Amino acid sequence: MRVLVVEDDDRVARGLVRALLRAGYRVVRAADVTEALDLIDEQVPDLALVDMGLPDGHGSAVVRRLREQPATGVLVVTAQDSEAERVVGLRAGADDYVVKPFSLAELLARIEAVSRRTRALRQAVAPSAVVHRWGTLELDVTARTVRDGADGWSATLTAIESAVLALLFDRAGQPVERGFVIDQVWEAPTESSSRTLDTHMATLRGKLGDRVTIRTLRGVGYQVGP
Repeated sequence: MRVLVVEDDDRVARGLVRALLRAGYRVVRAADVTEALDLIDEQVPDLALVDMGLPDGHGSAVVRRLREQPATGVLVVTAQDSEAERVVGLRAGADDYVVKPFSLAELLARIEAVSRRTRALRQAVAPSAVVHRWGTLELDVTARTVRDGADGWSATLTAIESAVLALLFDRAGQPVERGFVIDQVWEAPTESSSRTLDTHMATLRGKLGDRVTIRTLRGVGYQVGP
C-alpha cells in the first residue's frame, strides 16, 4: 500500500517514513502543500498522513484534494489537541486523526483501521451500493453520500461518518450504546477513540442539519428519531 506523508518537520518525517517502511508500506513524503498536490497528481496514494500546519498553507487543502478519491484513506496529524483544529480536518474530509505526540502503536492501529474501511473500495471491480434508509433519506456507504429523496439534497460523508450513521439508521428509534458504536466503527479502539467519536458526531450533525435528529442519551449513547 502506498502512503503519502505530508509533514514539514524533517525529523518527524524521517521517523514516520522509517516506521512505515518497516511496517511494509511504500512511502513518499511531501514537505508542503504544493509538493503534496504535485505528488497526488502524479499518483494517488492509497492512504495519506497529513499534517495540518504546513509552511505554504493549511493541510486541509491537501485533504480536500485527496477526498476527490473516495478509496483513499486520509489521516490528519495535528499538534493541536483542540476540537476546533480536529473539526477543520474532519470537515475537509479526513477519515480520522492523531494528535502529536503519538505512539507508533497508535498510529499503525489507526492506519490499519482506516485501511480496512477503504480496502473494499480499492479491490472491488464494480462495487455494489450498500444502502441504509431512514425516512426519505438514503445513505450509500460505498459512495459515502446521504441523499434526501424528497428534494434531492445530498451531502458527502467521511468513512467514519458513514459507518456511524449506518449504525444509527439500522437502529432508528432505539438507543445505540456509545461503546457499541466505538467497537463497531474502530474495530481496534484506542484511548482517544471516544474523543474522536465526539468530533465526528459534531461534524455529522453539522452536515445533516435539521434533516436528522441525533439525540445524545446521557450515560447511554445516541438515538435517531423519536
